[in-house]
Order: sequence, then structure tokens, then C-alpha cells
Amino acid sequence: MDLAALIAILERPLLQVAGNSVTWTELFGFVTGAACVWLVARQHVWNWPIGIANNAFFGLLFVRVGLYAESFLQLVFAALSIYGWWNWLEGGAHHDVLPVRRTRTGEAFALAAAGIAGTGLVALALDRGTDSTVPFWDALVLALSLVATYGQTQKHLESWWVWIAVDLVSIPLYVSRGLLLTAALYSIFLCICVVGLRRWAADLRAREASARAAFATAT
Repeated sequence: MDLAALIAILERPLLQVAGNSVTWTELFGFVTGAACVWLVARQHVWNWPIGIANNAFFGLLFVRVGLYAESFLQLVFAALSIYGWWNWLEGGAHHDVLPVRRTRTGEAFALAAAGIAGTGLVALALDRGTDSTVPFWDALVLALSLVATYGQTQKHLESWWVWIAVDLVSIPLYVSRGLLLTAALYSIFLCICVVGLRRWAADLRAREASARAAFATAT
């Protein structure tokens, strides 16, 4: 079976939800997406390969409904996932497991500037070069998602807040495109993000308390 035939099978309607067709692509995107975010919340390194599979499914899905920026975003996600996979395993101080940390001030300003510039540039490109009817919102999701994914590769605690913002924008956007299953998935993402934020914050607090106790003992 060649790639075109496989894509045709994945794009076949599977069921109807509120008058909108759900394809195998969207279903597999739902399953891999939910698994990926749950594993991120648990700091499990297998989130990265599952995330790459999710990128492939969502890339196909978003092209079909005209969300071109988010389709391109899946390619960038895949590249960042390869880096994140390595960094989580080798990015610690002694080339060991990377710990959760807070975003430094300089990093936060740089990421905010990149997000604002990226949103503006991509929205302009979509408005002038494609038939997108939602260039700003498509671009905003792209820019925020890249900022959040980079923060995730570094285990920035604050990356969860950016993901929460992505979910709040994405849910109504996907509803407007008839992607009801994907909108439901992002509602689940929103809940998992809250869990992930709490788990990572608890891990960071425990590590900081252990460091303080070790310092007090040494002095």
C-alpha cells in the first residue's frame, strides 16, 4: 500500500458528531494527543515519540480544514520533539535526567517577544498568501504552541500556563471548523494541563526543599 492510499483510508469518515464527519485521522489524533499530554504531565519520556505520531495525524487533519499554520506547526513540533526527547534524557547538569525549573527572566522576555513577532508575521503571511478565514487565530495558536513546546523541552514550569492559553484559544477555533472531536480533545488537554502544572510545581517544590535541607546540613 502506497502513502496516498494510506492517507485516503485515514481520511475516510468514521462517524458523525453533530452533523460533522469524524475521520480515522481525527480519531487517531485524539488518542495519541491525549496519551502524549498525560505522559508529559507525568514527566514520562515516551511523550515525545507518541507526540511525533500525533503530529503526523494532526498535520493531515489541519490541511483538510484549511488551518495551514497549524498544519505547518506539526512539522516544527516533530523537530522539537526529537530535541526534547534527547534533552529530557541528557540535559541535566551531569548529562542525566533534566529537572523541572522556573523560566528565567531573560528567557521569558525572549519567548514573549518571539511569540508576539511570530503571531504577527504568520498572520500576515496567511492573510496574504492563503484562503484562511482565521489568519490571526491560526497564527496565535501556532506561535503560542511553539513557545509552549520549547518551554516543555526545557521543563519550564511556566510552559503549562502557555499551553492553557493555547487550549482556551483552540477549543472555539476547532468548533468553528467543525472539528468537534478535536475540540473535545483540547478540552481534555486543558484539564490535563492543570494536573501537569500542579505535578510539576510539586516536584519543583520538593526538589528545592531537599536542596535547602542539604545546604543547611552542610553549613
